Amino acid sequence: MANENPKLLWNPENVKDVAESVGIGSMSDEALKALAQDVEYRIGQVIIEALRLMRAARRTTMTVNDISLALRVLDAEPLYGYDSTRPLRYGEASLGPGQPLFYIEDEEVDFEKLINAPLPRVPRDMNFTAHWLAIEGVQPSIPQNPTSAELRPQDLLPKGPGANPALSALAGNDTSAGQPSVKHIVSKELILYFDKIQAAILDDNPDEEVIRLRQAALGSVRDDPGLHQLVPYFINFIMDRVTHQLDDTFTLKQMMELTNALIENKSLFLDPYASSLSAPVLTCLMARKLGTDEGQDSLKEQYDLRQLAASLLGRIARKYSASNSLLRPKLTRTCLKYFLDPTKPPAVLYGAIHGLLEAGGTEAIRVLVLRNLKSFDSGILQPLKEKSEGSIEYEMLVQGLVQAVASLAQRTDIAGGNAAEANGINGSTPASELSDLNDFLGPIVGEKIATARNHQLNKTILDARFLE
Repeated sequence: MANENPKLLWNPENVKDVAESVGIGSMSDEALKALAQDVEYRIGQVIIEALRLMRAARRTTMTVNDISLALRVLDAEPLYGYDSTRPLRYGEASLGPGQPLFYIEDEEVDFEKLINAPLPRVPRDMNFTAHWLAIEGVQPSIPQNPTSAELRPQDLLPKGPGANPALSALAGNDTSAGQPSVKHIVSKELILYFDKIQAAILDDNPDEEVIRLRQAALGSVRDDPGLHQLVPYFINFIMDRVTHQLDDTFTLKQMMELTNALIENKSLFLDPYASSLSAPVLTCLMARKLGTDEGQDSLKEQYDLRQLAASLLGRIARKYSASNSLLRPKLTRTCLKYFLDPTKPPAVLYGAIHGLLEAGGTEAIRVLVLRNLKSFDSGILQPLKEKSEGSIEYEMLVQGLVQAVASLAQRTDIAGGNAAEANGINGSTPASELSDLNDFLGPIVGEKIATARNHQLNKTILDARFLE
């Protein structure tokens, strides 16, 4: 059984006929058998590749183009002369017992009918044009875009205020006035993922399992590389929660953690969303009131939330300033505007000075803040000290100002190149230097800076008096 010759589907006589047609008169049986096996293998390759192309085109009938493309994929010379939009019809003739011959049936055409048939229409010249599909999310009324009658079936979608506003766009049920006519298609798996992440992040149950799930959800957003389609919905979710739940510090903190997770995801391209991402961060940084609970612990949570928002603002300003040159100046200018407003409460001023430090850096403190500290001292710090000295609001505001001014020591270290010498403590601050600091910064901040006894820092601060 092992020595039995394998049966061939391809007739070796066909190989012999082709060989004789090219001038090869005599071929051994072994050569004919080897060539027939090779031809059979090659034809099988072509058929398999053509079937793959046919299925890729979602068709059940193989065409001539499938064979031509298969030959091109296999780096073989394509066939010429056989090209039809319809499947070829093959006829079968018999040359004898067991010798079938297949041929392509030619369609018989009446010559007189062909001559008398009307000529086809001359095709139009090819041209190209361009039009706006949508302008800022709104489709213009031009012939190339769908009409209102074609879009009317969208009115049959379920409506109502009970739907989740963050998921309404995902499901296609958003009926807001600015809804774009082009619907963003998101897979059901991503919608389910978004729903699970939202539920896990907003669950404030103190149970250890819930806390673990909350951290796992943030970790998934931080590391998952396939969240590109959900980026606008995450940002819309963050903005919606921050806008409508300023009285819930837990939710606000979770939104800042979610923002941090999005920023840390190296696979996401967030440059176009930098301005939208910074808006809720600015809200948590400089909102007049965060949370509703009173007490030292609640106030401490609010100030921690403002510090977290300030650090996020600095990361956004540094990471996306290369693609958006106006982002960092805009954030710095917004923080400076709030810092110079004497009507703002101490918590807002605390957030503004931290935002200036993070978004603008030490140069913003040196150029924009130092020259305004004396008027800030007399107009805000002194009345606040007389009214509520020792309160957490007063202490945190003074601490934020001192921290911002002391950050100039880092600039001094970089410029001087010798941190030990620049930050060396050389005895007490001279009276003249203390007087100059109090005169330039105000007595409250000036005395705090003087107690550090960093003469190089004091010199850097006093040199800022001569900035133009």
